[in-house]
Amino acid sequence: MTTAPVPVETASAPISRPRNLTRWLSTTDHKDIGMMYLALGALFFLIGGVEVLIMRLQLARPGNTLLEATTYNEFFTLHGTTMIFLAVMPMLLGFSNYLLPLQIGAKDMAFPRLNAFGFWLTAFGGIVLYLSLLEGPPDAGWFAYAPLSERPFSSSLGTDFWAAALLMMGMGTTLTALNIIITTVRYRAVGMGLWKMPLFSWMVFVNSFIIAFALPSLSAALIMLEVDRALGGRFFQGGGSPVLWQHYFWLFGHPEVYIMVLPAWGIISEVIPVFSRKPIFGYEFVAGSTVAIAVLSFAVYAHHMFAVGFARPVNLAFAASTMLIAIPTGIKVTNWVATLWKGSIRMTVPMMYAIAFIVQFTFGGITGVSFAVLPIDWQLTDSYYVVAHFHYVLMGGTLFALLSGLHFYFPKMTGRMLSEGFGKPAFWMITLGFNGVFLVQHALGMMGMPRRVYTYPDLPGWGALNMFSTVSAFVLGLGLVLTLINIVISWRMGRIAGDNPWQAWTLEWATTSPPPRGNFVRLPPIKSSRPLWDLAHPEDPDHQRPTRHDQQGKGHIRPEEKGHEQ
Repeated sequence: MTTAPVPVETASAPISRPRNLTRWLSTTDHKDIGMMYLALGALFFLIGGVEVLIMRLQLARPGNTLLEATTYNEFFTLHGTTMIFLAVMPMLLGFSNYLLPLQIGAKDMAFPRLNAFGFWLTAFGGIVLYLSLLEGPPDAGWFAYAPLSERPFSSSLGTDFWAAALLMMGMGTTLTALNIIITTVRYRAVGMGLWKMPLFSWMVFVNSFIIAFALPSLSAALIMLEVDRALGGRFFQGGGSPVLWQHYFWLFGHPEVYIMVLPAWGIISEVIPVFSRKPIFGYEFVAGSTVAIAVLSFAVYAHHMFAVGFARPVNLAFAASTMLIAIPTGIKVTNWVATLWKGSIRMTVPMMYAIAFIVQFTFGGITGVSFAVLPIDWQLTDSYYVVAHFHYVLMGGTLFALLSGLHFYFPKMTGRMLSEGFGKPAFWMITLGFNGVFLVQHALGMMGMPRRVYTYPDLPGWGALNMFSTVSAFVLGLGLVLTLINIVISWRMGRIAGDNPWQAWTLEWATTSPPPRGNFVRLPPIKSSRPLWDLAHPEDPDHQRPTRHDQQGKGHIRPEEKGHEQ
């Protein structure tokens, strides 16, 4: 297969498509599949959110009896599996499917039918997971540590449903990742080299390699688990090694963190430059650090296993890699902040979520690096400090990036603007609620509260902090419900957006909102990662036009962009 991009000078004009259930069941258009991924993720995010609110009610006060221990473990397992595999990953794949061909000037994904097949595998995997309710839900945790997940300790078929569901979802995700890689390599528009792609496309491209190398480890572990459970195998029990499960699982599990975070970083890398009215600071460093993170993500996995009894040199090696991966991550944060510096910042809802993302993700990253210090890890492992760190990275990071991307790209997907009147109150409810839930959990962890427990004794401070966390969870939930209301109303009644309401510079804004089948009628010349800027400013190929200070306190802006401040 040649690696040269295919010329894409024109694309088909808009054609009529059936607007009924048949269209959504039979479509192979990457935009439809992207929106179906987003809808699937939103549905399961709602389900997972209800599950965690019930769990928080159980933990609101010491000795609560709302849920029994087994029922709590079932909720815990379903919540973790749902949020990771059926909410966050599908929504990120939704943005990837929708935006990648648009950003690189392609008509569609390289294999449209395979793309649809990947979606339906993921959707059916979700159905299989929740069919376990008929036989007894899985209760071994979303990580399913052996021997807890083996037949003697998990006798119902719930764990078998869980394993089958994850195998289906993993296969669907892997097929999508391979499709993204081939689309990126083969179907870029003329003039768009790899180092001229928008950063979202670049990070999705790199992320697909992580998926392709990480998910087979999980699939192998799941097959071995089923051999143990159904055929009496001895991989993880009866003379096998329970620690072997942890090796296989975390060889997938830690790269999985970056599988969920890299596309989110790509969204932030598109939003911040647009609302700062500046090119991204250090494009090459942001792109290069992504490759470094992809490699290092596999070298860090055993920092989840510092307490299993490794030899000292092994622990030290993984402690060093944990510290090392903070460097390329810190490069990204530095570049985002440098892009904001002296920019003409517009505090729209997408930008508010992007700034909140930077603050919260940085905090979560710092607490993560603290686990590289072995005595700290041994003290805090399996405590609520880990719960807080994990959610600051994935929810404070990924969720806020998804919400930023949703408000940013909703006009492109629907042709209408989301209401800022709904969006800003929802932002504050989500931000304050999120930090109220998880900030206090750092203190609970340092006070000794273990995670994965359904109740706890009435020790000083534990009850008050847990009640505060529970109340904050409902504030967060109300903010997300307000966002959903905003989407529903704006979809039908929102202000008409136009093709490029944010005055952005990448190719997806060069077509109509929503885009036609085939995406483009004609592409502009591509000389950089910002082709629409090049088209409007041919005299400024290096994007270095001088700035002047706006006397009304809006920062440094380019003269021709003053109208965009409105």
